[in-house]
Amino acid sequence: MNYLGIDLGGINVAAAVVDGEGHILSRDHVPTPRTGAEDVADAMAAAARRAVERAELTLEDVVSVGIGSPGTIDPNGGVVEYWSNLSFRHVPLSRMIKERLDRPVYLENDANAAALGEYAAGAGRGSSSMVAITLGTGVGGGAVLGGKLYTGYNYAGLEVGHFVVEYNGRPCTCGRRGCFETYASATALIKRTREEMERHPESLLWQVSGGDLARVEGRSAFAAAEQGDSVAQALVKEYQSYLACGIASLINIFQPEVFCVGGGVAGAGEKLLGPVRDIVAREDYARHNARRTRLELAKLGNDAGIIGAALLPLFR
Repeated sequence: MNYLGIDLGGINVAAAVVDGEGHILSRDHVPTPRTGAEDVADAMAAAARRAVERAELTLEDVVSVGIGSPGTIDPNGGVVEYWSNLSFRHVPLSRMIKERLDRPVYLENDANAAALGEYAAGAGRGSSSMVAITLGTGVGGGAVLGGKLYTGYNYAGLEVGHFVVEYNGRPCTCGRRGCFETYASATALIKRTREEMERHPESLLWQVSGGDLARVEGRSAFAAAEQGDSVAQALVKEYQSYLACGIASLINIFQPEVFCVGGGVAGAGEKLLGPVRDIVAREDYARHNARRTRLELAKLGNDAGIIGAALLPLFR
C-alpha cells in the first residue's frame, strides 16, 4: 500500500509518496506561502498531487495523507493550535487538506513525525521502543513506546530540550535556566565556540571558521579538535559531557531498546557519539543488566519527517 507524507516547514512544503516499508517512491516541494492558512493548504495539496503523479499513481491509490507540522498540535482534532512562524492559531489543517485531496488525513508535530520515521524505517527499525533526539537550532525529541507514538496527555510530551541539566544554569528561551537545549543544541555549541574563539585568538577555531565569528558552525569545533587544537578539544569534550548527561537521564527514564541521535551536530558521526557512548555506558542505571539500550546515529536525515508523517496511520 502507498501513503502520502507532507512535511510542512517555514520555508518549504515537501510531499512524498511512501510505501508501507518506508521507501520514498516520488516527491515534490514548493515554497511555503506566507499569505495565510488557506494558501498554505493549497500549496500542500498541489505538492501532494504532483508527488502522486510522479509515482504514476492517482489519489485513489493512496491510503491516506500524513502531515508533520511545527507548532503545538492536537492530533486527534487535526488542529495546529499554535505555530508562531506562520501565525497559525487553531488552524483545522486536517480538515482543510481532506477537503482538497479527499483522503483520510493524519496530523502530528514534526519532531514526533521524524522520530516515527526513524523508528519505522531508520535507526529504530525492528525495535520494540525508541527515543530520538535531534540536535539542531534547539533539541527536539520523540518516542515510540510499545509500537505507539508517545505524545503525552496534552500532546506536548517529549519536549526533551526543556528538562534541566544544570540547575540555575544558562537562560533558555522557554523561560527556565539550565535546559538541555542550552547545552546540547547546535545553537549552544556555536555560541560556546564563539566564546572560546574570543578568549583564544591563537586557536585553530579561527582558521576552520575562515577568521569570521559569523561563519562558525556546529562542526567547526570538531574540525579544529581533529587537527589537534587543545581549545577545540576541550570544547568538544564539554559539549559531549552535557549531551551524555541528558541522554543518560532520558535512558534512565524510558529504557528504550534504541536511543537515536540526529540533527546537524550528529553529522560528526562517531567522533561525536563514540565518547558519548562511553559516558552513557558508565551512567546508565541499567549498566549491569544483560539487555542495554543501543545508542545509534539517525539514518534517514531530512527524510525522517516525511516518512514518519506518511506512516502515521500505522502507529495510531
